[in-house]
Amino acid sequence: MQTAGFVLVGGQSRRMGRDKALLPWRSGVLVQDVASLAAAAAGGAVLVGNPERYIHLGLRCIMDIRPGLGPLSGIETALHSRLGDYNLVLACDMPDVGVQHLAELLRLAQWMDVRCVVTQDEAGRVHPLCAVYRLDCLPAVSKALDERRLKLLDLVDELGAEKVCSRSPVRNVNTAEEWEAARTAHGF
Repeated sequence: MQTAGFVLVGGQSRRMGRDKALLPWRSGVLVQDVASLAAAAAGGAVLVGNPERYIHLGLRCIMDIRPGLGPLSGIETALHSRLGDYNLVLACDMPDVGVQHLAELLRLAQWMDVRCVVTQDEAGRVHPLCAVYRLDCLPAVSKALDERRLKLLDLVDELGAEKVCSRSPVRNVNTAEEWEAARTAHGF
């Protein structure tokens, strides 16, 4: 079974006030780091968003099929690309997720032969943008978009997602305060 990795970069970053994917991180920008984790786990990584915004990074980027409909549209685009039978989907703003955890998500999705595997953090919060979606989720994703049911947690429930606890921290950086906390935690 073929695996593929995707990093969603199509969001508006309203709470951050600037593009989260392009925040400085390590020796580059945040999305480069997240994409390298996805590539290490899945054998490759493709950005999903506006290619013109990210062409300078040298990463493959495909345009959202339905821009403006949130992350569910990004998942649909990833699945529609048909690059993988099992598709690792990550938000661009997750600096702490570990490559071992991502590889484990893919391994478990295949071993358990389930449609969807999502990350659950130590507090019990489910992260549908740190997850694996099997290609056959595409009809359910497209139907939810057609009906404007955009809540990801509802979709993962509908898909009967298996939850996998992460041993490493899982957090999104949505605000300047969360960004500063992440930078401080990593010592830069």
